[in-house]
Amino acid sequence: MRAAVLHEIGQDKLDVLDDVEAVGFGPGRVRIRVRATGLCHSDLSAMAGVLPQPGPFVPGHEGAGEIVEVGEGVSHLRPGDRVVVCWLPACGTCPACKRGQTHLCLAGFLNAGTPNFKRPAGDVFGFAGTGTFAEEVVVDAGCAVPIPDDVPFDIAALIGCGVTTGLGAALNTADVEAGSSVAVIGCGGVGISAIQGARLKGAAEIVAVDPVVSRREAALRFGATKAISPDELADAKQSVTAGEGFDYVFEVVGRSTTARTAYETTRRGGTLVVVGAGALDDFLQLSMFELFFDEKRILPSMYGGGDVLRSYERAIALWRAGRIDLAGLITHRVPLSDINEALDQMRTGVALRTCIEI
Repeated sequence: MRAAVLHEIGQDKLDVLDDVEAVGFGPGRVRIRVRATGLCHSDLSAMAGVLPQPGPFVPGHEGAGEIVEVGEGVSHLRPGDRVVVCWLPACGTCPACKRGQTHLCLAGFLNAGTPNFKRPAGDVFGFAGTGTFAEEVVVDAGCAVPIPDDVPFDIAALIGCGVTTGLGAALNTADVEAGSSVAVIGCGGVGISAIQGARLKGAAEIVAVDPVVSRREAALRFGATKAISPDELADAKQSVTAGEGFDYVFEVVGRSTTARTAYETTRRGGTLVVVGAGALDDFLQLSMFELFFDEKRILPSMYGGGDVLRSYERAIALWRAGRIDLAGLITHRVPLSDINEALDQMRTGVALRTCIEI
């Protein structure tokens, strides 16, 4: 079986190998033939060591495909079913799940410590307990979420992470108020999805902030009312909000420097939503006085901040109704053999989302 493997954390290239085997099949597990997978910035962060992930590993967590085989005790799936891969499944029994915060369930993270693959040289992990840069993957049955037949695999893959994360940040976490002002810092696939969510909620002004011209141009097509480079943000704050600051600011980069800028761009009493996944040792510095005096809400948004399965269903419904554009998010397509080309497209910012066709 072919899969793209990172041999050591810190390497910037993947090695597409044909001697990889998906392992771990058994009771409660399913084998999935991956058909399409998106490249998310979190994959790059894990490769670089920004996000914790044991190696060697197969990146990829935003995937969709078909069920090949189901293990004993799996009754809701059968071979041939079309599914989206959920890298953060809810166990349904932990305290977070019982509180209704299923997106905070840790069951999925525990999967990341068990190898999903093996090679003659030894065990290989799957990123976030999945590893969708492979022809097949074996995961817990809860990680395989059935999708309707009319949802293409590439669209389903996007819903598996980036779309759910960005839309949910606006719809669930922030609950953007109609008529409000919004700034989105970082306009890749997740940021563009946050823009679409803010538009759905009726935001009057949506300012997209990104250093890449093509991403700024795309943001305008997806609902932003203004698109600027980072060095124009102070002027936009003045012109759009009369210097007060935006009602909502979404940080979709995952760095303390941009989070600090986002905080300063949020009005007093406004809401900063932290969407980007950053490093364990990258600290955001705020004074106790400004926290008290500004009364700005700082809301982290994990995987869209809501029930994941419901979020999938909502995204499909909005896509079917033409209320959100998902196909337009896919700006590039490459076969698995050209995965390193996709990495370059992400690093340079020319791609919103690259679909890897497997």
